[in-house]
Amino acid sequence: MIDALISSKTRIKLLLKFFLNSNARAYLRSLESEFGESTNAIRLELNRLENAGLLTSSSEGNKKIFQANTDHPLFAEIHSIIRKHIGLDQIVENIVHRLGELQCVYLVGDFSKGINSQVIDLIFVGNVDKLYLLELSAKVEKIIHRKIRYLVYDHQEAEGIDWTAHQPEPLILWKSE
Repeated sequence: MIDALISSKTRIKLLLKFFLNSNARAYLRSLESEFGESTNAIRLELNRLENAGLLTSSSEGNKKIFQANTDHPLFAEIHSIIRKHIGLDQIVENIVHRLGELQCVYLVGDFSKGINSQVIDLIFVGNVDKLYLLELSAKVEKIIHRKIRYLVYDHQEAEGIDWTAHQPEPLILWKSE
């Protein structure tokens, strides 16, 4: 879907990197090794996004560190488009809202790092019917054309987990109110 709107594959990778996880930070050389692309193509797109105000930069030593500008008026909309592109909206709508007693759902793995993948890694916390979760996940996988891999913790198990120990820290995909 997003490929039809944005022709630059590098720009799409940068939007995924910075707008899925707003805490993601990176510098040019790290992006070169992560994306497997030339620094020139990445530098060009970073400069375009920074000039548009979508990214901010700061210096750390001799490195220019980039991060999403969460104060930009379009940040929320771009974040939403990226979530829909990945299929996270379908997961919330077709799995999370149908499971019942959930406390929260975390996004972990490659997507929590802002790296595109064919596998979406999730952690469900709550009282979950695992057979029903398996059935719902299979249906959503067909819709989003990605595999869903998950762990399930009940409320007590989740209390003993140090979520800050995960690097990067898991992103909250959904939380009960």
